[in-house]
Amino acid sequence: MTAAKQDVVSRRRSGAGPYLVVGNWKMNGDRRRSAILAAELAGGWPEIDPAVTLVACPPSVYLQSVGSLLRGSGVALGAQDLCEQEKPGAFTGEVHGAMLKDLGCRYVVVGHSERRRLYGDDDERVAHKFATALACGLTPILCIGETADERDAGVTEAVLKRQLHAIIARCGARAFADAVLAYEPVWAIGTGRSAAPEQAQAVHAFLRGELRTANAKLADCAPILYGGSVKSDNAHALFSCADVDGGLIGGASLKAADFLAIADAARHR
Repeated sequence: MTAAKQDVVSRRRSGAGPYLVVGNWKMNGDRRRSAILAAELAGGWPEIDPAVTLVACPPSVYLQSVGSLLRGSGVALGAQDLCEQEKPGAFTGEVHGAMLKDLGCRYVVVGHSERRRLYGDDDERVAHKFATALACGLTPILCIGETADERDAGVTEAVLKRQLHAIIARCGARAFADAVLAYEPVWAIGTGRSAAPEQAQAVHAFLRGELRTANAKLADCAPILYGGSVKSDNAHALFSCADVDGGLIGGASLKAADFLAIADAARHR
């Protein structure tokens, strides 16, 4: 990359808010390990930083214990999923957004590729979950992304547009004033592969363009995260892209030192 191109890529947009670094612990850990990790994160990020917002999303059974350890620190609590039903009731095994809010959650992930692929969360259900999260006062983190086959077939933009516009059709583009968008190329999740900064920037610019077409006023302010094998050694380059506003971190969020190093890369991008 030339110096001139790097300068353009590194310049953040006018109106962009703080970087957001979200740790998705997935179905990992036990009570003891979760407590240790939460305590290490709270100790390593003890105060709210106006430049970088940190979020930890533990398994739902540990939300209360992890939340109690994070309370008073600079790390916010998030959940990995929620039930799409608008009201609590006879939905065995599900967790309603109001329950997450009651436990102190501020954020909730919706539409993660693993939920789409393994548990049948199609675009319509994801849009329903997104709407329910907003109604419960939670900030949804909407995950969208293409598979390796879809990228190879040259339909990345078509796939992302379909997934994004399912939300816009149900909730309106204005909903992204209170939400987060996360681009997670499925081919880069848990594989060790990551999109090059130029690839990530190109997709994020496309997504911002779609938001701008739908609502020009909020497009530059809406945070768009990159998720897909983000590590401490590539975080700075990814976060330096003009349209990358942080990361959705999987495996690297399970070690406090690694996760905090990624957050520090956002702080010093």
